Amino acid sequence: MDNLCCFSSANSQLAGGRSSGGKGRSHQGPAKYGFTLVKGKANHPMEDYHVAKFMQWRKGELGLFAIYDGHSGDDVAAYLQKHLFSNILKEEDFWTDPQNSILQAYERTDQAILSHTPDLGQGGSTAVTAILINGRKLWIANVGDSRAVLSKSGKAIQMSIDHEPHTERGSIENKGGFVTKMPGDVARVNGQLAVSRAFGDKNLKSHLRSDPDVRTIDVDGDTDLLILASDGLWKVMSNQEAVDIAKKVKDPQKASKQLAIEALTRESKDDISCIVVRFKG
Repeated sequence: MDNLCCFSSANSQLAGGRSSGGKGRSHQGPAKYGFTLVKGKANHPMEDYHVAKFMQWRKGELGLFAIYDGHSGDDVAAYLQKHLFSNILKEEDFWTDPQNSILQAYERTDQAILSHTPDLGQGGSTAVTAILINGRKLWIANVGDSRAVLSKSGKAIQMSIDHEPHTERGSIENKGGFVTKMPGDVARVNGQLAVSRAFGDKNLKSHLRSDPDVRTIDVDGDTDLLILASDGLWKVMSNQEAVDIAKKVKDPQKASKQLAIEALTRESKDDISCIVVRFKG
């Protein structure tokens, strides 16, 4: 009975104006996507932003997918939604060297954000981005703890790295910062930030990194789907649990909604943003 109550409550939260969603598909192949965004239970406005679209670009079709999880306001996440992909695609060597283009664009975008403060406030944002090139090649990059998980033959493969203070303590301390861990709380940079890499965060930037981890993989016949989500999802379920839920639902928008409902049922309090990309029909 308790589970039923939780499920009903989760559905009402999705239906009560606290959520949004959408979907789309490739014009060249079978890939399609869907997304669901749900405001968390905190008193501040929704701080997650996303990108999900297919577009024609010079030598072919690109699928562009991203989750930006803002903190201390949504200004930086909103800026990333507008500028990060366009900055990547502006790089002259994008088609010949996507990895370097992604690294350069992440760096330049963070510099632009820092030069815009105080306009952008003192907040920051995580980022996880996925670029699907002509339905065949996938490039994943991330800063912070928003995560990308791929399913190949039903097996979950984490394609991003969670940048958390306790795992990057050496880098933080080498830059003159410190990591605290209070009882009942997560590790934090200088007692404040729960991620070790982020865009923005001008006051902490001397102790943080903003360079992404970048991975690439070929999309083949065994590649089922990709999930991008903010930590509002990953705090309450494993990579494999998320893949198992998403795989059961053919419509990726319904799959993303199902993941959000499950996260709410498991009492996630944070904003939840989730994109599901299905590579096969």
